[in-house]
Order: sequence, then structure tokens, then C-alpha cells
Amino acid sequence: MPRMSRRTVLRTMAATGAAAAVPSLLTACSSSSSGGGDVSNAGKKLAAWPEYKATAGAKPDLAPTEAGVQAGYTSYPADLATAVKRTPGDGSTIRVMSVTFGTPPKAAAQNQYWRAVEKALGVKIEFTVIPQADYQKKMATVMAGEAEALPDIINMFSGYVLPREAQFVQKRAQDLTPYLSGAAIQDYPNLAGIPTPAWRDMGRIGGHLYGVPLERPVTGSTLWLNQDMFADAGMKDAWGSQDFASVAKKATHGKSYALGAAKGSLFCNAIHSAAHGSPQGWGIEKDGTFLPNYTDERYRAAVAFQSQLRKSGSYHPDATSMSSPDLTTLFLNGTVGSMQNGFGAYTSLYPDSKGLLTPAPAVPYSVDGTPGGAVAARRSFGYTILKKAKKERIEMLLRVLDYLAAPFGSKEWELLQYGVEGVHFTRAKDGSPQRNALGEVENITNLPFRYLAEGPQVLFVAGRPEAVRALHAWQQKVVPVTIRNASFGLVSRTDVAQGATLRALMDDTVTAVVAGRSSMADLDVAVKKWRSQGGDRMAEEFAKEHAANS
Repeated sequence: MPRMSRRTVLRTMAATGAAAAVPSLLTACSSSSSGGGDVSNAGKKLAAWPEYKATAGAKPDLAPTEAGVQAGYTSYPADLATAVKRTPGDGSTIRVMSVTFGTPPKAAAQNQYWRAVEKALGVKIEFTVIPQADYQKKMATVMAGEAEALPDIINMFSGYVLPREAQFVQKRAQDLTPYLSGAAIQDYPNLAGIPTPAWRDMGRIGGHLYGVPLERPVTGSTLWLNQDMFADAGMKDAWGSQDFASVAKKATHGKSYALGAAKGSLFCNAIHSAAHGSPQGWGIEKDGTFLPNYTDERYRAAVAFQSQLRKSGSYHPDATSMSSPDLTTLFLNGTVGSMQNGFGAYTSLYPDSKGLLTPAPAVPYSVDGTPGGAVAARRSFGYTILKKAKKERIEMLLRVLDYLAAPFGSKEWELLQYGVEGVHFTRAKDGSPQRNALGEVENITNLPFRYLAEGPQVLFVAGRPEAVRALHAWQQKVVPVTIRNASFGLVSRTDVAQGATLRALMDDTVTAVVAGRSSMADLDVAVKKWRSQGGDRMAEEFAKEHAANS
């Protein structure tokens, strides 16, 4: 049987980032007088969203939909398009900084992938990569430093809410409104190919555009199953909550557990609360009233259901302390039969699980006859800002980002994703790139250009057309029932000032209730405390901001 390496696990994590990370808000900072201006959009003239124009590329085998089902490619395009007409750089050196989920890259002088991308971009690149675990601390240092010391291009990772993030961006980053708003973005056709929902979920600051979003599909946090394990335990095409509980209990025996969970995921609460129809973070009424998930009876019912799953022994006993990489390892070796991760994890799960298991995204179960919902992703997995500079340099940096945002099916995309043919990869019989030993070390995971800019996401698994068809069919079922957090892209001063503390209160309480250390009555007490200490104010502020952006 194939064995897993740590590199395999890291590659799987890099596909989506940290599954249990707390999403940040581009505009989520207070606007008090100390240390920055008013970052709220309420009462401001709002920059027009960039004018979307789809990039020309390979025709998909499976068509996308306006609702958000992705384009699917069952085979690699035979003829690659040219997405960039001229070398974007001017020969200068640019300094970039990004989060990484990979291993430290080899130095540029010994890294053929690094040098190949530099040549294509027409610049020298000084790349600072920050391990995800160190990102928050490193960014605090960067944000407190002198403006002159800032890198030219900075990835603002979505995994953390950084203190006074929007004030920092507004004060130190280049206002990109004149370059990207409306029709202006057509000077950068690959950036114009980033779908509008990504810009909306990134948000504005004080009415202006300061970043370039990293687009992600509609489907977000997903329950990934070991398909054979669940099928053997009686999984049905259409199942209810009690069917789910019965299957999970039957699939759990010996040292194998049906349900895996990582620290911070609240026993995969997002999956279960969505299946119960609860708002994901915040819901919104037709009159503009914002409703928090915590006060919704469906959320409470989901927590109670999870508590029953835990009492039945279906969860791995280390569900409150396990790291995401360790959970991935246990999933791939069959110790746990499921795990929560972003939908994009499929790009690594399918190749990494070959010979071990067949992964499959779970269809939401129904509750008391009501079809279950699914978690809708924030369409922006972070964003990229530029250091303030003269117009000519900003335009050059945007051309570099435009190259990095080349679409699937282009020569530029292939270089970024796989490196140089004959050096980093060879081609399989179907023409798809297959990384060699060097490509497993020198690649976009360890030198993460993907977190500076990236083209629209598509469905593709090299050599696995059946996987692409299954994923496309799954999205057709699930996209219509996704539940979006209504606060994406909006500002709440209270959320930034107190949100992290209040979320920790609720996260700790939910975890304790499911783990059996606290009662449902304790959850009710925590909800009252959450509301009185800032939750109700957040609802008012989000509603005001939503009205300003409508």
C-alpha cells in the first residue's frame, strides 16, 4: 500500500489553507480617531466594482453556471492559450511577502522554478514566505514598521483578523481605485477575469478599492468522506440526520472513527449547523435586519445533534486538540472516515489518496424532512495590496499580478502551477503535467505565488475525469442550498474591537457542550452574554453597512 509523506499532507493543506482558520474582513477594523481614518463605507462615494470580462481560454467539458457551479475539465487542454502578450516587468527588483503552507523554498540561486518565474515576469523577486502559524506575529511587526520598509506586494491572508487591519491598508497601501475600478481594469485582462463576487466579498475601505482578491468557489467548508467506509456503513444518496448518525455509529469500530475533527473546528460545527439550516455567521432578513447564528434555534439544534454524535463515540477522541495536518494524516490512513476542509482540498485529496481510499464530498443531510444546507465560502480567500509608489511602478506591479492571475488552460498558468517541462514535470499520455522529484520540491506550494494573485478556480484533476464529473454533479446539488454569511465584505467596528474575544467565548462554549463538559443551558447563558457584550451592536452596524453598500 502507498505510504504518505509529510510533503503529501502539506500539499493537501496548501490546496485550501487552514480549514479551521478564522476568516478575516478586509474592512473589519474600528474607525476611531487613533491611528487611522474612517474605514467605514457608510456615507461614502463607493468605487465601482471592477468590470468583469471573462478571459479567453480552453472550452470546458462541463459547463459552469451563473449560480456558481464551476467549469469542469475532464482532460488537460491540448492547445494552451497565451494569456499575457508582453513581459510585464521592467527588470527591477520587487519584494513580495506571502503566507505559506509548504516547506521553505530553496534560495533563488539554486531554485530553477524561482528563476523561471522571474524570467517570465521580467523582474527579480525577493520573496519572504511566512509559515501560517507565524503569520499573525510577523504581520504585526510589518504593520508597526516604517512605510519605506514595506514589501512591494503583500498577501493579506484571510486566516486571521489583524488588529486595525483596514486602517493599516488605508494608510500604507496604494489606493487602486483609479487603476481597477470600473472599466479601468481592462488594462489588466486577467485581473478583469476575476469574478465580481470575489471583489464584493473582499470589500471596500472608505469607499475605495485597495486590494486584488484571491477568488474562491461558492462551495466552502466541506465534509470530506472516505466513500467506501461510509458506503459500507449504509450511506444513502438522500439521507436524514438520523441516517447520518446511524451510519457514523456503524462506521466507528475498534480504532477507526467515522468523524474526525481538528482543534478550532468545533467538531465540524459549520457542516452541521448548515445542514440544520442555521445562518453561517450572520443571516439577513428582507428588511435588512441582521440575525446572528448563535440566537437561531437551528444552530442550537445542531449543537445538540453534535453532542449526541459525540456521546455515541463517533468522533475521534482527540477532536478538540488535533492539528489540521494530523487530521489529514489520519484521514488518508483510514483512522478517521471524514474531515472538514475547504472544497478546494479536492485538488490534493484525489491524487494523494490514490491507492488508499476514494474521497467524496458529503451531500448535506436533511433535518425533519427539511433539505439540509451547505456552507458558502467567502469568495475572497484573502487579498493582495501594493506599497504606495509612483504611477509607473504601480502599473508594472499590477501587470505582474495580471500575469499571476492567468487562467487555467494558458501557458502562463502551466508555468506557475508546474514549472518548466523537462525540468519540473513530464507529460502523461493524456498530455497533463506530472511533477517529477524536483517538481515536488520546487513548486507553487513552497514558493507561493498563488497567494499573490490567481485566476478563476476550475474543476480539474489530472488523469481523473470521473472525479471531475462527480465533483461537478455534487456542486449542481449543493450550490443551490449554500448558506452565505451576510457579513462578508462589510464593516462592524464592534466586531473588530470585541469580535475575536466574543467568538472565543462562543467557540469554547460550543466545544465544551459537544465534548460533554458543559450543558445546553450553558450555551444559552453564553449567547446572552455574547449579545449583551457586543453581539447586538454588531447586528446594528452590519445592517447599516449593508444598507450603504446596497
